[in-house]
Amino acid sequence: MNKNIKDLMKNLQKVQKKIEEVQDELSEMTVEGTAGGGMVKVLVNGKQEVLEVSIDPEVANPDDVEMLEDLIVAAMNSALQKCSEMVAGEMSKVAGGLPIPPGMF
Repeated sequence: MNKNIKDLMKNLQKVQKKIEEVQDELSEMTVEGTAGGGMVKVLVNGKQEVLEVSIDPEVANPDDVEMLEDLIVAAMNSALQKCSEMVAGEMSKVAGGLPIPPGMF
């Protein structure tokens, strides 16, 4: 193998190791999505795992379950969007500022 290919392989291994480290770190990082002025909150980690759902008792009206369902969906979508942005930001640091397409990691 010529020197350029060896250097390239070495660099790729370093980047792969750094990506694995960042993925581990992301499992410890969290974001919160909210809806209804904070009456419904969803906590998600960097691996897009839901850690916690918090619902203010005021919105738990048995006569309007549909509104509560809508608030939960909105809070989940908010949390997942923030999570995607956080992951993309962390991964772009590894890639030297190059944009990383969503869902790549």
